[in-house]
Amino acid sequence: MVVLNKIYTKTGDDGTTALGTGERRPKNDLRIEAYGTVDETNAIVGIVRLHTAGSTADVDAILGRIQNDLFDLGADLATPETDEDLGYEPLRLTDGQVSALEEAIDRLNADLQPLRSFVLPGGSAAAAHLHLARTVSRRAERLMVELQAREKINPCAIRYMNRLSDFFFVASRFLNSKGDGDVLWVPGQNR
Repeated sequence: MVVLNKIYTKTGDDGTTALGTGERRPKNDLRIEAYGTVDETNAIVGIVRLHTAGSTADVDAILGRIQNDLFDLGADLATPETDEDLGYEPLRLTDGQVSALEEAIDRLNADLQPLRSFVLPGGSAAAAHLHLARTVSRRAERLMVELQAREKINPCAIRYMNRLSDFFFVASRFLNSKGDGDVLWVPGQNR
């Protein structure tokens, strides 16, 4: 259980932060950058949820679950995989969390018409913010892939982020009146 009695510790004043293993790393370390971008994604989901309360197909409930998963992912990334005994079982994302996203994508996508053009971010406020979440989650995924080239990370973490951006896209279309409110790209329209 996490207990936060004091919010500032001053331990990061030297430009470092502690990982779940106790190891300190610079705040611009790739691992910190990756889980910081996951946290940024989570903050955007919080903004989306201002617009999804009471939405059909339980989109808000799915987003709530995603927010919790993103904290799990942050904990996963904040605890490097090591052969050392940490004295506790590190929290890792699971295939079940990836599967839950896939099921949500399939359920929402079943009600959508096939796309005939690319979709521009826009339509409803929820959809526009979901597009922002999609692009930030893609950035987090790119950072995680780069991190994976340097250090061992949980492969479920990357699969989760890949599916998450897909979920954000499908959910944005679903919340845009099941695609009827999508803003479509018209190639060369302003030439």
